[in-house]
Amino acid sequence: MNVLVAKIAKIPGRAAKRLKVKRASKGPAALRRVLLVEDDPVLALALEDALLRGGACDVQICATMKATVDAFEKGVRPTAVILDVHLADRDDGWAIAELLGLLGTKLPRIVFSTGSPEDIPKDIAEMGPVFVKPYDADKLVEKLVCQRTAGIFARLRRIRAKKS
Repeated sequence: MNVLVAKIAKIPGRAAKRLKVKRASKGPAALRRVLLVEDDPVLALALEDALLRGGACDVQICATMKATVDAFEKGVRPTAVILDVHLADRDDGWAIAELLGLLGTKLPRIVFSTGSPEDIPKDIAEMGPVFVKPYDADKLVEKLVCQRTAGIFARLRRIRAKKS
């Protein structure tokens, strides 16, 4: 049993094996499939609850970089990703955003969650808003729903403007 499952089992009203929640109702397009990468079980559950209240249809929680990569290998293609920058098994959780860019699919909406925003490389931090812990989970969900993702042309214009 992994650490996250063991910790969730100790929280009243939560099933130990419930790491994936599905909901039949339709929610905002940005919240259809949310991948929540967070190693703090209390924060993960608070974010999951906020996402479900915000209309998320499918929330999958991964507590480690390895679990996240395994999810991608199994075909998980989220419409939104919330990334904890400092995970228990790796200190570069932001690399998941970089990996998503390499997968070649449409880039999901990305939100970074961290206590040290300066640790995120600038080009990666531009992929989505950065929330500094502690933060209001409902505000994160609101930002996720309202966030406009920059298309490839907008990103190229930004790169060209930096070089000028």
